Amino acid sequence: MPELPEVEVVRAGLAPAVTGATVLGVAVWDERALTRHAGDGSAFEASLTGRRIRGAVRRGKFLWLPLEPRDGGGPAEQAVVGHLGMSGQLLLRAPGAAPERHERVRVDLAHPTHGELSVVFADQRTFGSLAIDDLVATPDGAAGGFGGDEASVPRQVAHIARDPLDPAFSDAGFRRALARKDSAVKRVLLDQTVVSGVGNIYADESLWAARIHPETPARDLSTRAVNRLLAEVRHVLDKALAEGGTSFDAQYVNVNGQAGYFAHSLNAYGRTGEPCPRCGRPIMRVSFTNRSSHFCAHCQRLPRRPRA
Repeated sequence: MPELPEVEVVRAGLAPAVTGATVLGVAVWDERALTRHAGDGSAFEASLTGRRIRGAVRRGKFLWLPLEPRDGGGPAEQAVVGHLGMSGQLLLRAPGAAPERHERVRVDLAHPTHGELSVVFADQRTFGSLAIDDLVATPDGAAGGFGGDEASVPRQVAHIARDPLDPAFSDAGFRRALARKDSAVKRVLLDQTVVSGVGNIYADESLWAARIHPETPARDLSTRAVNRLLAEVRHVLDKALAEGGTSFDAQYVNVNGQAGYFAHSLNAYGRTGEPCPRCGRPIMRVSFTNRSSHFCAHCQRLPRRPRA
């Protein structure tokens, strides 16, 4: 599933093309792409056509395009919310371009600078979605997400925590959250209500960099260890962003259809049996809920808990 770096690469690619653009028309080819939308395909098309897009914003793995009110004034009240699911793609195409494989929705735009273009939502496995949703105020009064300045967030994203690259992310709040959790630290990193945008790949990479075993109870981590982990999460996410995200197959691409190349920089994830880049011992893989954890048993030792 695309994680923060992949979704941010998509958001950054969309932003200059959609900001200030007006929706000329919408074609919904497959209503499975609207599972989070309150209405059907016709309602989606009618609600979006003629609207002006104010920007492209992201929180964690969600992105949204705030829509200007139809009267043209005041803050945005609605947005098109996108989640890429397992294989969703948002692609920029020339007007009238041939349909993409697995194309589900096409939005035709007119931009004041770039002219006409199309945004195509393609999704092979149909777990992704688009929806028009109401915007609600953020509890802390800060901007709703990265790339926007309005203090609002789509209603269906309001329960998602801020991500570690968000200027309004609270380091102290993150430390307090971990101190209350007896579950494994990796499970906490994957909990999008605690910290968003971090999935299996970047959790494994961050824990490897911080020398923390993924099964370490979160509340057993010292303040120094939590600070080190948070610093490594940010470093890993920044590095992945710089390299365009992680692509293992053709399912994740940027808006121009290009793959990311962070997979070449992975130290733990997907390297089962290969030597640890730090100590040379083999990387281990163990089952973790419906996923797998990759770590070095020598560098990331599970601390013994004192007996009661």
